Amino acid sequence: MRVPAPVAYIALYIALYAAFGVASPFWPKYFEIRSLTPEQIGVILAAALLMRLVAGPLVGMFADFLQSLRLVLACCATLAAAAAVALLWADGFWLLLLVALVQAAALAPTTSIADALSVNAARPQLAGRPFEYGWIRGAASAAFVCGTLIIGQLVTSTDLTRVIWLNAGLLVAAAAVTALVPRVSAPSSPHTGASQLASEIRALLGIARLRILILVSALVYGSHAMHDAFAVIRWSNAGIDTSVISVLWSEAVAAEVVVFFLLGPALLNRLGARGAAALAAAAGIVRWSVAGTTTSVVPLAMVQPLHGLTFALLHLSCMRLMAALVPARMAATAQAAYAFGAGAVTAALTLLSGFFYARYGGGAFVAMAGLCGLALPLAWFGLATRRMDAHVELR
Repeated sequence: MRVPAPVAYIALYIALYAAFGVASPFWPKYFEIRSLTPEQIGVILAAALLMRLVAGPLVGMFADFLQSLRLVLACCATLAAAAAVALLWADGFWLLLLVALVQAAALAPTTSIADALSVNAARPQLAGRPFEYGWIRGAASAAFVCGTLIIGQLVTSTDLTRVIWLNAGLLVAAAAVTALVPRVSAPSSPHTGASQLASEIRALLGIARLRILILVSALVYGSHAMHDAFAVIRWSNAGIDTSVISVLWSEAVAAEVVVFFLLGPALLNRLGARGAAALAAAAGIVRWSVAGTTTSVVPLAMVQPLHGLTFALLHLSCMRLMAALVPARMAATAQAAYAFGAGAVTAALTLLSGFFYARYGGGAFVAMAGLCGLALPLAWFGLATRRMDAHVELR
């Protein structure tokens, strides 16, 4: 019996993002248990981030070259699961670093390739099988939260073995689910050579709105770097209780899920992808301006749900534009470029966040509002329909 496409994709995303939720918060603690120093832990985490930035685009292009996205995704998930298990037996800094880099390289393309598959499946031209990408991504966010909550009840501060096994098991499940994911376009032959692939990549990057989309998303997503690194520290130093902090943080996650499932698709249909992206940037201006000028709980509680716009709505907008601009045979490459832009800017701003926060305190958050201020006109004017795009699209 054939599994409906939305069900198959939701199962894939739940397995993948639950695996991330199970492990992501606990990797630093796991390395600490393995007797690594804070400096060594920082090196591993930074090196893994760099590896993801490099491996994501390369593997995405390789998947497009083979025209076998499901197979590459399954192989990456399986390799990442094997690397997770290998961490149990890796001993010493250098071996742990090596295994962590292998896992980072394997995990890097998984979300981009999954998005390439699901966004193509939700393309408007598939009139007989329509479904909202937001349903899938909302299920992923909920799975991440559930994974984190569940594993928190199963481990202790001195034994994180179950983190490894559950992470590996969920990644294997994700690899298995790829067999249920249907093809989303007519079968096409692989690229005939590197020269053809290079030509299609140049044509892909020649799409003006795609370049602007990557820039807008990098600015708005990157603006979250200060919040992710120092919001809890700022709130805690202001005397806000940890229980209140957890509620504030949960507000943002809950808003993300609500926008993915309910509000986002409606806003996207009403405003269009360009209007939704502009709204996300405007929400970022408000959110970071308030976060930088007050530590009062009430206004913070009022702006935290704007995360649903600054992240979820922007992501939905970008996926809608990707479906319209990018041909199916280059989808993984385009998704990898999109992820690379956001990841590179976020990494750079995270590295600089400590310096800015030490010097300017809350003013550093206002600077993040400035990034969204740059993104707003780019989104509104730059993402408008352009005839020039028609000449460089690859269909």
